[in-house]
Amino acid sequence: MSETVMNIFDHAAFRTAELNEKVIDRVDYKPELLGSLGIFEPIYSRSRTILIANSDKGLQLIPTSETGAPPEELKVSGTQLRPFQTRRLAKGSTIYAESLQGVMALPFADQVKEIGKEIADRTQRITDDMELTWEHMRLGAITGKVYDADGTTLLDNWYQQWGVAEPAEINFDLGNANGDLRKKFRDLKREMQKKAKGVWTTRTRVYGLAGDQFFDMVVNHPQYKETRLGNNRSGELEDIPGFSSLTFEGVTLINYRGTDDGTTMAIDTNKVKFFPVGARGAFQVGWAPAEFFPYVNQRGREKYLLILKDLHRDAWRRPELYSYPLFICTRPEMLLRGRAS
Repeated sequence: MSETVMNIFDHAAFRTAELNEKVIDRVDYKPELLGSLGIFEPIYSRSRTILIANSDKGLQLIPTSETGAPPEELKVSGTQLRPFQTRRLAKGSTIYAESLQGVMALPFADQVKEIGKEIADRTQRITDDMELTWEHMRLGAITGKVYDADGTTLLDNWYQQWGVAEPAEINFDLGNANGDLRKKFRDLKREMQKKAKGVWTTRTRVYGLAGDQFFDMVVNHPQYKETRLGNNRSGELEDIPGFSSLTFEGVTLINYRGTDDGTTMAIDTNKVKFFPVGARGAFQVGWAPAEFFPYVNQRGREKYLLILKDLHRDAWRRPELYSYPLFICTRPEMLLRGRAS
């Protein structure tokens, strides 16, 4: 380290201890599970309005009739196109030249922060916030209700949008050691298949996001233990890490890790939220074009980054990130939920 740099730190605190360049950032955990599952089929729209076709092609029994009588007329429920508006997400950060004047950077050999590095750092922080917001909206879509960042303003209630009642909560009675947990899970799969209305395929699987208590009570349930004992899977009963997953009766149960604050994104400790994976068109995401001239009538992208400049005095730079998503659930009746007891 040069003498010039040491003179900057000509202070008793720096003379009595070795200056260490290692800095540990305190970074919050960013949930990304739902995005990694790839269950949201993308729609790259040229408009801020997404049209979704709603068609209920239910099966109908044909009544018997006399010879020569007119045949039963097929009752056709026409396909309806429903318009939905995408949501606007935007965040920026202004970097003033004066705020970087004489500010030290890491590594210290570089001595001062550069505007390019600062723009990149702030853009990454905004991107992390954007991706967290997408995951928050995905969580809302797989539970049927998408909320705004404040946790109170409902953006999209997919039960109301499609006119279906939210399924009743299932009591898994996990506190009962003699309860038939296997049957609970089989009944769960049966119910979801019946509600699928044609989107269930041979590749469809049931996943559940479980709170800590619900997950632990399943792990400790006698029926779960006896499926592992006496075979080469008995080791799965030991050293089960927190926020891991298990498969029981064909259902994948994930001990969901949300945000560190336990409220922004979380599953109640004794609750579980079930949703289909691999169900054709059950979840979709619409991406709309930005509101600026270069992007008008172009197909939407996931995000748009602008780097603005002070054109009068060149006193600041400002990265801004925009996104116009709509996270959609087309089969909210398949979204089942439960409690431990």
